Amino acid sequence: MFFSQIKRNAAKNRKNNGLFFGSLVIAVIAFYTLLSMDKQDVMRFLKTIESDAVSRLLKLVPVVYVVSLFFVFFLVYFSCHYQLNERKRELGLYLMLGMKRSRLFAMLMSETLLNSLISLVIGIPAALLLTEVISLTTVKVAGLGIIGHEVTWSFAAVIETAAGFVMVQLIAMVILSIRFARMEPAGLLRPDAKETQEMAVGIRSGLSFAAGCILLAAAYILGVTRLESFDMIIIMLILIFGAFGTFLLYRGAGAVIGRRIRKRGPERSGLYTFTGRQIQENVLCQYKTLAVSSLLLLIALSCVSYGIGTVVSSQAATAKTTDFSVQDKEDEAEDEAKDETEDLAGAKAKGDTLEVLNSRECKKYISAYYPMYLGMADAEAHEVSVAGLKKAASTLKDVKDKDIQDNVVEYMDDSGGYEYFIALSGYNHILEAAGKEKLSLREGEMAFYTSMKEYANRIDIYRGALKNGAYIKVDGKRYKLLEEVYYDNVVADRQITLEKAFIVPDELYQEITADREPFCYNVLLKEELIRKDGFMQTLEKVSGIFRENGLVYESYLSGIGRRLFYTVAGSYITIYLGILFMIIANTSLALKYLMQQQANRKRYRTLLMLGADPGEICRSSAKQIYLFSGLVLAVSSVSSVFAIWSLFNSILRLPEGVSPGNVLILTGAAFAVFVATQMIYVMIIEKTGRKDIRSLKIG
Repeated sequence: MFFSQIKRNAAKNRKNNGLFFGSLVIAVIAFYTLLSMDKQDVMRFLKTIESDAVSRLLKLVPVVYVVSLFFVFFLVYFSCHYQLNERKRELGLYLMLGMKRSRLFAMLMSETLLNSLISLVIGIPAALLLTEVISLTTVKVAGLGIIGHEVTWSFAAVIETAAGFVMVQLIAMVILSIRFARMEPAGLLRPDAKETQEMAVGIRSGLSFAAGCILLAAAYILGVTRLESFDMIIIMLILIFGAFGTFLLYRGAGAVIGRRIRKRGPERSGLYTFTGRQIQENVLCQYKTLAVSSLLLLIALSCVSYGIGTVVSSQAATAKTTDFSVQDKEDEAEDEAKDETEDLAGAKAKGDTLEVLNSRECKKYISAYYPMYLGMADAEAHEVSVAGLKKAASTLKDVKDKDIQDNVVEYMDDSGGYEYFIALSGYNHILEAAGKEKLSLREGEMAFYTSMKEYANRIDIYRGALKNGAYIKVDGKRYKLLEEVYYDNVVADRQITLEKAFIVPDELYQEITADREPFCYNVLLKEELIRKDGFMQTLEKVSGIFRENGLVYESYLSGIGRRLFYTVAGSYITIYLGILFMIIANTSLALKYLMQQQANRKRYRTLLMLGADPGEICRSSAKQIYLFSGLVLAVSSVSSVFAIWSLFNSILRLPEGVSPGNVLILTGAAFAVFVATQMIYVMIIEKTGRKDIRSLKIG
């Protein structure tokens, strides 16, 4: 009998508060997705390439999980508080009929445990499906295909998800159950006095609204203009102005609503004035909830936008220009490769690089290869001066970050005339592989190159210097630098990193550099084989040939690994937190509104007694929730526009070559998903409110 009652009550709780139950299922899915990260295909692949970075990332996962549990605890606490408030009369009747307090406590805890288990039963399979989709999608986007995919699940993640989820639910319910079980039956049967917050009225309300607008405007301006300096005082001011401005704005919003009602109320019929006054009261009484929900949605949108920006930036940072970079057969290269090749079973004697590349075995896979001439000027035979470039950089006006400008100028002093040069023919092969127009240099011209394209601030300084008349001198002859900065990767991955170098005609390169041999040979694979067998398989077959012949090489594979790591580190966690904050914001907002509507049942009953149409009352209730929720979405949307603007202007500057339009499109899509999610919550609340109104009886 007792267990049947628990089962019946638990089912009733799920039915009456489906919004909260759905949020719990989403939380379970999010928890498992985070905790099972190490079992996904992407992470298993990354462990073979970026093992140290992956290890540090996985150590961060438990911290993020604990922080998530902390936030979810408050969501569960307020939701359970709402549920128990709804059942106060029921609990009071149990005690009146003789149920022991210990039995009442056990019943409430058992109901919570049963609903938690049902949430896990639904959430875990859904999470398994979601992790497979995420794994396949990420791998596909990164260009790996589905090679090596394995359907996996993490038993440890299931246990940790269940333990943390149930623990949070039970702790919240223990606190609330003890409180309600200790109350006397008369206290449970008596309706609560309506809780109110301190309300600003009259002039105080208007002043609060004006002060909120001013503080938010100040936070927006500081974020857009000063955040890139990373000054802690500026950051603290932005946070303080933004938070206090949001609270003051909502605290004074009731005055704006009231003024509009007084102005338009006499002209409107029906329940217009009643609806407006209801919204005004909800805003006045729940302005703290509105402010907190708005800030949580702002954080959620910022997290998701940051994740999107990181993914796009990491993809651009490792854009493919060549598949392999193979070093020529020099004694030094052989010494460097000795430790890596001496333990390979059956390794062949090291042959000439060109002989291997021209072999029949390699020709099956290679479409083309070319020498990449990159070397340092012969400082003993030739004098190179970058004073003209330094002067152009140091005299730039209106530079946003003076520290970076000073750093760039100082670096030119430290180079001491030992400058790197790139032969034009090799770089034109790079441009051709990237689908870009070839570079043409006239007599007395050079082009500026840097591989630091992810550092957009430095690129801005160099581009400004080039437009400011930059030049360099070689043996006293002045060479004008083209105004464009070139940054396409000259090797397959990171065999060499160049802060600055100069692209010159082949004849000049051969004249001024000490090394006449190519830095490496860049190798391109046949596209038809990649389409047929997949990029990873083709890459691995050619890598095997190079290893067997003892060649020293690097492949685009390392770039893929690094890009995937940034994708995981920069998007998984931030998007996960964004979704979590969105759930908490919308659920807490919905519950607060439902509690407010529950307290207003007498008003709706009075309207029915006065002859109001039930359908019109339901429409009034729908308008209230749409406007109530719209107030949160409107402020958080405006704030998020400036937050994202500040974010991409400072913390996450897009690297050179990344289209801001693509990032804006993806961010807009994410915002549309947020709006759609909030609309789902609103429709659920509307349905609940309509059902509650139609259940009211008069007489």
